[in-house]
Amino acid sequence: MPVAVRPISPRTDIDRRDRRFGWIVSAPGLFVLLAVVLFPVLWAFWTSLHEYTLIAPNFDTFTGTVNYAKAAADNEFRHTLRLTAFFVVAVVLLEFVIGFAVALMLNEVERFKPVYYAILLCPLLMNPVIVGLIWRMFLHPQLGIVNYLLSVVGIPAVNWLGDTKIAIWTIVLVDIWHQVSFMIVLLLAGLAALPREPYEAARVDGASPLASFWHITLPLMRPVIIVTLLIRLIFAVKTYDLIYIMTRGGPGISTDFVSYFIYRTAFVSLDIGKASAMSLLLLAAILALTAYLYRYMRSLT
Repeated sequence: MPVAVRPISPRTDIDRRDRRFGWIVSAPGLFVLLAVVLFPVLWAFWTSLHEYTLIAPNFDTFTGTVNYAKAAADNEFRHTLRLTAFFVVAVVLLEFVIGFAVALMLNEVERFKPVYYAILLCPLLMNPVIVGLIWRMFLHPQLGIVNYLLSVVGIPAVNWLGDTKIAIWTIVLVDIWHQVSFMIVLLLAGLAALPREPYEAARVDGASPLASFWHITLPLMRPVIIVTLLIRLIFAVKTYDLIYIMTRGGPGISTDFVSYFIYRTAFVSLDIGKASAMSLLLLAAILALTAYLYRYMRSLT
């Protein structure tokens, strides 16, 4: 009995060829990207399993998970993790609140929007090293313009970067000044893309602006908010430039964030193996948090 052969749909064949062509075109770029990302991670993992220092840069002594145990037992490393977590929560939440408020106001503005965009993007376009140098001069205890302006109104000078209780908040404020524009731009793009029909229907039903914001804007903006917070969170965890330029982790260890501590472990203490273990622990924490936020975002769509 002859077997019936199911004809191949022309559309399916075209889709298959399009996908194959897409993979062929993107394969070189994906290979380079994978090599650039994967090689350092694998090298760091292999290094973390050995007693590798800049004094003896070789893989002769296999230590297994000893470097990870040392990192987990290091009180200073745990302190930097707690300090970094505090910094990340502070800057992300404050930048989100300020950025969302400014984005809501700019979304209602009709005139001179390009001028406002240019003003907002100026700090974001600056290199973090330049930002650190500028604010280090502004906040100088004797020569800085900030303390001079405070003295004009009768407020005594503040040691912004030399006081253990103030230095961390100074870094937070400088980071907000530099990065809040990022929040504003992304949130403003999300607000501009929202449909107008739900707002018109709410206006017809007599809903107040606050009710429209709570029941329409926030639910529709939730995916954009999650992505914005995720990206900003990852960038905040990696904060290094401001610390290196402004405080070098001081005074004491009051601004010793985890990225700067890993740098000091590697290039001051010369213990590359332990620094690699710390880097991978930090990478694992960031990946876990990213995966959680990504799954939460997918559940909203």
